[in-house]
Amino acid sequence: MPERQKTKLVPVPSPNLIPERDVDKSPILEAQHLGIDFGGLTAVNEFNMAIGRTEIAGLIGPNGAGKTTVFNLLTKVYQPTRGTVLLDGKDTHNMNTVQVNKAGIARTFQNIRLFDKLSVEDNVKIGLHNQMKYGTFSGLFRLPAYWRGEKAAHERAMELLSIFDMQDLAGVKAGALPYGAQRRLEIVRALGTNPSLLLLDEPAAGMNPSETAELMDNIVKIRDTFQIAILLIEHDMSLVMGICEGICVLNFGEIIAKGTPEEIQNNPEVIRAYLGSGKEA
Repeated sequence: MPERQKTKLVPVPSPNLIPERDVDKSPILEAQHLGIDFGGLTAVNEFNMAIGRTEIAGLIGPNGAGKTTVFNLLTKVYQPTRGTVLLDGKDTHNMNTVQVNKAGIARTFQNIRLFDKLSVEDNVKIGLHNQMKYGTFSGLFRLPAYWRGEKAAHERAMELLSIFDMQDLAGVKAGALPYGAQRRLEIVRALGTNPSLLLLDEPAAGMNPSETAELMDNIVKIRDTFQIAILLIEHDMSLVMGICEGICVLNFGEIIAKGTPEEIQNNPEVIRAYLGSGKEA
């Protein structure tokens, strides 16, 4: 398990905080006054958050607080009712989910969404679609450009699988993998899109303590290897407090606290709404 180093959070030109080491660069993502209504119900309101370019950030809160809704807003599964999302300084207002992915956001889901009947390698190759250099004509007629592209995709898929020591499982059907391995494969496939921001929706769900400890190591390894930002939703507080640098707490669709793990753990409102008195959520 990685030993988390204390990070100082500093303000950026907005009501947001990012790690001090990232302050010389603009945040990779800024959500400004973000909100969404479903009919007469406000699901998320006045959500403001910045993520530094190499930050591991956490989004926590009780069930139904609006965490996955925020992920859906950031990835344009939902279009916000109000507010702005800036990705690398660019307004994503007119983007759809595919365009946001190409622009640099990749995500995993609470419920695993793999192609069960395809091999592990083919699942990763699907994530590489943004990087395929050959066209339909080359693919249909198996021209040299096709074979070069397939060779490059194979090498890249194996490289990504090696992050989780899964290269020996490349030929196995994804649906035959144990639960924890399917979770890891979903992360690898997301990395295949070459993101600058990786969103992980409850990555430790269903994992045992040893798998969770390994996941923590691998999340830090991913950040350090690819120099990308990671935002995760998670209920396992040992994971959140162990690797996250900045944490945002949601309750009833609104932010009730932001800060370092130490600040969040000692925030009376967070303790009352979510953490409880020394117990894991």
